[in-house]
This record gives sequence, C-alpha cells and structure tokens, in this order.
Amino acid sequence: MLLQIIYMSNREDEFTADLLQGTLDLLVLKALSAQPLHGLGVSTRINQITKGTFDVKPGSLFPALHRMEEAGWLTSSWGESENNRRAKFYRLTAAGRRQLKQETDLWARIAAAMARALEVS
Repeated sequence: MLLQIIYMSNREDEFTADLLQGTLDLLVLKALSAQPLHGLGVSTRINQITKGTFDVKPGSLFPALHRMEEAGWLTSSWGESENNRRAKFYRLTAAGRRQLKQETDLWARIAAAMARALEVS
C-alpha cells in the first residue's frame, strides 16, 4: 500500500508520520465537504479539523488532489484567493461525496475495533 508523508505535531515537538493514502484522502475529502477550497485552504482546514495534529505539506497534498481529481472525486476551477492571487479551487463531486461516506464508515469500524483491542488486558 502506498504511504504518504505528512507532519503531525503534538504541542511539545514535531515528528514525521507515515499515513496510509486512504487517511490523507479522507482528510482531504472531509476538508472539502463544506465548501470549495484552494490547496492552501485544504491544508489549513485539515489543520483546523484535526486541532493542529496534522499539517499536510504541499509535497503530499498536491499529488493527492490531482490523483483524486483524476479519480473523479474532485473537480477544480481557477479563481481568486483571499489575497487576490490566482488559485485552483477544488470541490467534491457526487462520486467524491460517496467516497467520503465509504471512507468515513470504514474508519469508524477501524477506530471501534482499535478501541476494543486497546481495552483488552
């Protein structure tokens, strides 16, 4: 399985974590579920919704956005960012919303299974 590198931080120190591609996909899809965003906006939104735990770097984010667009989960259009710069804005397609639901359901099952496993003494 392909791994993506992003940065995770806890308040004391930063460390690099390997995340499965599906994890990054889920974070991107969730970030775009409320409104279209440009790349920096997606990264910022992921940082916000994870309360600063994940800081997705451009080297991981932009290949994921392009791959997800090719898969038909996202569509893009050029627009103007809040600082009056030309930027590519991404939005979820119907297929992207279905993918978000599938991945959310999967992660809920994984999280529940992990929680049960960690409770075992």
